[in-house]
Formats: sequence, structure tokens, C-alpha cells
Amino acid sequence: MHTANRTHGFTESVIRGMTRLANEHDAINLAQGFPNFAAPEVLKAEAARAIHDDVNQYAITWGSRRLRLALTRKYADVYGMEVDPEADITITCGATEAMAAVLLAIVDPGDEVIVPEPFYENYGPDTIICAARPVFCPIWEPPEWELDLDRLERAFSERTRALILNTPNNPTGRVLSRTDLEAIAELCARYDAWAVTDEVYEHILYEGEHVPIATLPGMRDRTITISGASKTYSVTGWRIGTIIAPAAVTDAIRKVHDFLTVGAPAPLQEGVAAAMETLGPDYYEGLASDYRARRDALHGRLVEAGFQAASPDGAYYILTDFSEISDLPDDEFSFWLTREIGVAPVPGSSFYDDPAHGRHLIRFAFPKTLDMLEEAGARLARVRERALPR
Repeated sequence: MHTANRTHGFTESVIRGMTRLANEHDAINLAQGFPNFAAPEVLKAEAARAIHDDVNQYAITWGSRRLRLALTRKYADVYGMEVDPEADITITCGATEAMAAVLLAIVDPGDEVIVPEPFYENYGPDTIICAARPVFCPIWEPPEWELDLDRLERAFSERTRALILNTPNNPTGRVLSRTDLEAIAELCARYDAWAVTDEVYEHILYEGEHVPIATLPGMRDRTITISGASKTYSVTGWRIGTIIAPAAVTDAIRKVHDFLTVGAPAPLQEGVAAAMETLGPDYYEGLASDYRARRDALHGRLVEAGFQAASPDGAYYILTDFSEISDLPDDEFSFWLTREIGVAPVPGSSFYDDPAHGRHLIRFAFPKTLDMLEEAGARLARVRERALPR
């Protein structure tokens, strides 16, 4: 039976596949990045109130006015960024739908979209769905995951329509500095390309500062900023994403979003709006502090177990090199860790177009309680004691 050619190169999500393997073997799931702790009470209470008050029908396609106003105030307070709640904002079914809707709105068949490597696994397929060409570019250099701007510059061409930026970065944990972003902004301006940013980890930050590239001179009109509630408020299953873009392109994004999903869940938008209205700087500082403790706990255990790993500056992942432990390829080593040690990571090859670049890497996620991370660390300490296949 015929299926569309665009799907033939797609594989099942490696991350979700590792979650199923973890469940099958009763392993600690450090593969998929979801918290095992409660969301703030204000979100849950307001979403429950909205359901009981029968806020159960369609919200405005591009998002409830209350949530758009709350988002406008948040960007003004946190980043000094002016956003028109009526013309610049689209609320989506998660940042994942946001990225697909944005690319479908701005990219034509044959255009090029630069996808820096290592990358979150959706970006390449999102580009291919648009019949565009992903230009994979390994800009993060191990072992410290430093930015290679020269390599990025060589990826641009007259066909470049957009560059996808993810900072704080999944999977490397690196945060682009203001200087880095200024250099990237110059490239986008020179090649008349969109900067499409994935900033879902914006408040999970340990070193440096998070600078939305849209706030740099000349970038407000060529940046599309994507974020969402999943990571900031520990509600990955709610699927509330946000897009901020210039009004003209917002109109196109809203049309695509309408035909993709119609709209995000109405009562859950009320919960997220309440969180933005209520939770101030203390909450965001506490979020980062709590995640810093989790980062330090897992990073120390990984190094003790023989993994080579830079400590991340942001997000909640640690990308490790296991070549001093095993000669197995990343997928086989990940399966072995899950089955025999009881800790599930993500194979590093899933973050590269050419799997060979990630064969010595695996990624661990740490949005878990400290007791779970300590147990994962204790299990990982047994790696060298086991009869590890090579």
C-alpha cells in the first residue's frame, strides 16, 4: 500500500521507545524528560475550577484572551519585550505543534532550514513535512559543547529560509550567550533568514542568562519565539505551547494552527494563565535552584561511574560520553543499561543526522526527585562491576 515519500525516512521516536523499554524492565526512566513530581497547586486548582465551571468548549483558536494577556505581561516583566496580545501570540498544543505550525507557515518546498546538531529529534521531520531541505550542521563541539560559529556560517546559503535555535539546549545543556546570539543575528540578517527559537527551558538555567534573540536590535521582526508550559510548570502532558511572532507572520501561523488542531485545551489554558498571573520571580528562581541540585546529584554520580560529561548550563539533560566504559554502540549500550542496570537513557545517535556522530554518546534526563536520582546513581555505580559486553 502506498504511503507518502516524506514519511519513509522517519523512525519512531527513540525517546518514547526508550520509555516503553524502561517500563518493560521496571527501570528508572531517565530517557524521556518528564517530571515525577507535582505541578504547582495554582495550575491544578484553576484548571479544575474551569472544568467545573464548564469551560469545556473551544477557546479562541489562537488562545484564550486571559492567557494571551498573561503571556504579554510575563514577557514584559521578565524580558522587557513588548508583545501585542491580539496580533502577536498563538497558543498551540505544545511547543511540538508550535514548531510544525511555524515551519508550515514560513517555509516553501525547496527552501533550506538549518538544524544545528546535536538536535531535538522533531526538528528534521518538521522540516521534511514542509517539503523543505534540512541542513544539518554540527555546531556544538564536544566534550564541552562549545559553539562553532564558523561552521554555522558555512551552513547558510541563498536558499536558507530559517535557522532553528534551541537555548537552553536539549541535549547538550548549553546556553547561548548574548555575544553568540549577536553573531547569529548578524547571519540571519545577512541571509534574510528567520530565527525560529525553541525556548521551552528558558527558566531552567544555572549559568549565564537566557536572552531571547528577539530582544536584540533588529531581530524582533525576523524572530519567531516558541515556548510553552510543559517544562516551566511541570505539566508535560497538558500540551500548552506559545508562539510570539510579528503580526504578519502570526496571521499565517494561526491559519496553519487552526487547520492542524483548531485549538489548545480550553480549561488547561486557564490553569496556565493563573500560573503566569500568580507565580513571580521567586518561583522561577526556586525552579532553577531545585533543578541545580538535581543536576549536581546526577552529574556527580555519572562521573564517578566513569562517564565523561560536561555539567549543563541549562535545561535538564546531561549528554555523556561512555567510550571509557564500553565499546558497544550507543543503542546497544542503552538497551543493556536499561535491562541489566535498571536505568534508561537515550542513545546519542538519535540527536544526529549521521548516527555515527553519536555512537559514543547517551543522554540522561534529571527532572526527577532527588531520591530517584540517588537510586539511579547507585545503580549506575554497578556498571563496571557487571560483565559488560564489549
